Amino acid sequence: MMNYLNAELELLEKEKLLLSEQYEQIKRKNLNLDISRGKPSEDQLDISVPMLDIINSGSSYKTESGVDCRNYGLMDGLPSCKKLFAEMMQVEPDMVMVGGNSSLNLMFDVVSALMTKSIEEECSPWLEVKDRKFLCPVPGYDRHFGVTEYYGFEMINVPMLETGPDMDIVEQKVSEDASIKGIWCVPKYSNPQGVTYSDETVRRFANLKPKAKDFRILWDDAYCVHDLEDETVRLLSLWEECKKAGNEDIAVFFSSTSKITFAGAGVASMASSLKNMKFFKNRYKYQTIGYDKINMQRHILFLKDYNGVLEHMKKNREILKPRFDLVFSKLNDLEKDIGVIRFQKPHGGYFVSVDVLEGTAKKVVSLCKSAGLVLTPAGATYPYFNDPKDSNIRLAPTYPSIEELDAAMDVFCICVKLAALERLTTNG
Repeated sequence: MMNYLNAELELLEKEKLLLSEQYEQIKRKNLNLDISRGKPSEDQLDISVPMLDIINSGSSYKTESGVDCRNYGLMDGLPSCKKLFAEMMQVEPDMVMVGGNSSLNLMFDVVSALMTKSIEEECSPWLEVKDRKFLCPVPGYDRHFGVTEYYGFEMINVPMLETGPDMDIVEQKVSEDASIKGIWCVPKYSNPQGVTYSDETVRRFANLKPKAKDFRILWDDAYCVHDLEDETVRLLSLWEECKKAGNEDIAVFFSSTSKITFAGAGVASMASSLKNMKFFKNRYKYQTIGYDKINMQRHILFLKDYNGVLEHMKKNREILKPRFDLVFSKLNDLEKDIGVIRFQKPHGGYFVSVDVLEGTAKKVVSLCKSAGLVLTPAGATYPYFNDPKDSNIRLAPTYPSIEELDAAMDVFCICVKLAALERLTTNG
């Protein structure tokens, strides 16, 4: 055991030589390992396979109220599906619109809609705001950042704390700058750190007083039922707090079953105030006659209701918890061994965030790639892939088998050590 930061240079050099030999041995194994994306494992997908056979007669195509899911109609989704998502997102059913298989698509479309038409009479469409900006809690979700980069927003980093985004910064910036149009949020088991926003943070979001009347909180509740422990971490309802604050229009909510049932064939939803939803639905009526109601129906027949979702997620948890426990064990040992990493142990979600020695994240990812392990690119958890400290790496333990994950973490740990040693011995 040695703390790299306190060890003498001679000991570090010896350690580097030893690890370099181990690294070369790993490279000769020609491994093919991947923990780069938060994909469900085959075992997780298998538990939802019965859903594919659940609609097997003409009657199953019809809802309890007699709606034929094979036909046109109900652009905003089946009432039963709206009710389910309302419970998941802690909103009201009449606010909900059920879409296709991708919540990211709905988020992209919300930004697109606001680019071309104003949601507030006194504001211009976002496209006409030349210096438009968006707040981005970091580390965060790369695909969120990709949406706002695509639409030409300047993205402003907001540090994540143990309670959520630094609200002092958020409140100050949105109150002073009308060109700031929104903020990305993953409020429960955030990607990648697994942070759940505190009650105070949720209330402060609900009570924001932005200078821009068309500022919107994009509240991506992707992991609202994705617990790793038997007891869930409670998230205060932003919608209820917005109502108390008389600030109902400020938030747009998103969720999906992508990591509940099938990642490529789930159901996604969005919700907002009736005023906001009227604006968005006016766009969607030109876009679609209606989304896949057969898929909505088979989800309802399979999951039944919110309690059915929670029961189904227990099966997911049984598959995922051993994977996360393995990662935590390896990282605990690594942290004790070398003293130059930091990680948070999430209680839910899909990722583990690791901060390696500053200035070495890109090197770690490169070393891993050469050894046959693919990681999420260094910097991906920051806008423009620019991690100012070059330290954050996101691990996705869900897809590989336990055996593959065990091997992957061994490679990762050696590469973290080797990258740190190279930097420390080079810098003297």
